[in-house]
Amino acid sequence: MTLTRSPALPARDADRDRARDRHRRPGRERSPFRRAVTVTAVLIALGSALGFGRDLLLAQIFGATGSTDAFLVAWTVPETAAPLLIEGAMAFLLVPLFSRAADAGGIREAVAATLPRVLAGLVPVSGGTALAAPWLVDALAPGLADPGLAVRCMRITAATVLMFGLAGYLSAALRARQVFGPPAAIYVAYNAGVIAFVLALHDRLGVAAAALGVACGGALMVAVQVPGFLRHIGPPRRTPAGASVLLAAFVPIAAFTLLRQGQVFVERFAGSSLPAGSISHLNYAQKIAQVPMTLSLIIATVTLPALARSVTAGDTAAARRRITGDLGLAGAIVLSGTAFLLAFAPEIVALLLQRGAFAPADTAATAAIVRLYSLGLLGQTVVGVLCRVFFCGERPTWYPAGAMAAGLAVTAGLAAAAPHWGTAGITLANVAGITLTAAALLPGRGGPLPLPVRPVLAVLGRLALAAAAATGAGWLVRPVLAGLPAVATLALGAAVVGSVFIVVATATGSKEIARMIGYAPAEERP
Repeated sequence: MTLTRSPALPARDADRDRARDRHRRPGRERSPFRRAVTVTAVLIALGSALGFGRDLLLAQIFGATGSTDAFLVAWTVPETAAPLLIEGAMAFLLVPLFSRAADAGGIREAVAATLPRVLAGLVPVSGGTALAAPWLVDALAPGLADPGLAVRCMRITAATVLMFGLAGYLSAALRARQVFGPPAAIYVAYNAGVIAFVLALHDRLGVAAAALGVACGGALMVAVQVPGFLRHIGPPRRTPAGASVLLAAFVPIAAFTLLRQGQVFVERFAGSSLPAGSISHLNYAQKIAQVPMTLSLIIATVTLPALARSVTAGDTAAARRRITGDLGLAGAIVLSGTAFLLAFAPEIVALLLQRGAFAPADTAATAAIVRLYSLGLLGQTVVGVLCRVFFCGERPTWYPAGAMAAGLAVTAGLAAAAPHWGTAGITLANVAGITLTAAALLPGRGGPLPLPVRPVLAVLGRLALAAAAATGAGWLVRPVLAGLPAVATLALGAAVVGSVFIVVATATGSKEIARMIGYAPAEERP
């Protein structure tokens, strides 16, 4: 990846930025970060709520059957495209590039130089995915009961490769300009599109209506960001000097992202040989269990542009403080959520999904997977926070891809070696693989800076102790709350688990709870 600096920022833009800086009040430096985290959290929470509504609707109308398994195999395409082109590789490559271009005053020139190349890659891959659907379905789930339906759905969802790529591109450019609202709203638009199509067309098209909704939702992801892009960045502006993206810089990031998504491929492949509905149980459980991780990684999303600037400037101390602080905050969020899932998974699944075609037996199977899957959430979060360090420099490294390949090999080996464990074996294999990857990334070998291992382990250790105590409290209080309505049970259970987590974390010396109340990056504290 290379960046050629552009001519100075036009006088009007420079005057506007200087005027904005003059009018910032002293002592208010942290407010943009608070606003960014708050806006991002609210919109992601709304998108997650709609995602739950989407999954609830799919469970209620279609249940957990061979048809939903076929749709979920097709859904592998957008599930792979999203981390590769929105949250993962596209962001890791372009946010640092656009951040440097913004500092140099040439972000519109960077767009003009990079967007045609991005489109030139996305269009043929999207079309090729549609053409290769029969072979992809056979490779992903050879034991599928209805491969024809999976092929039809995959040809529809192939459009998300192009749409998600454009959405990720716009998100990267906006985040580099410290604009987080439109990028955070994309999953609100996406899930609204899926829900609308399922409600309108499920009687006529069956589960294929959900595939059409996925394709439409991808287009809405782009549409919701275009006004903000035009307002804060403007149309591309060509100049002799601009930013360029080298394929050599993208490949190690893409390899890491695809290997990380490979855990889903292992689940679908191994689950296709289990009884019908097993893939659906794994999918529903994963969607529920990943909510704490998604919320925890909001911190990393907001601080990525600043981390990229610190790494590029060679400010190792600031980058290390940033990583330690981000891991502490993200760990507090994900571990408190893990405690709640471990204690109340059956009640959560029943409240969200048990209605219509989703039977009590489906609830029991899904809740068991949620509890096991939650054991790997801390590893997922650590990987999500730490991988940024390796990709913020001018030359992204291959080390994260190697670490992820080792973790994926463990996942695949354990899933294949324990077929008699069914979905539990597949889930525990996933946990083992991602935990190994997190351990391999923690020292920061092969990256632009060594990471503070001991301080990070101390922070996470205190939080893990608090999570263990909170889980125990949840288990103890759960039988007492069993006779209450589901909403009341979960509300009171969350209060108990959260209170114990906060008390124990604070008593053991953790500072993350106070920082969660008034968030600011660690290095900006007085």
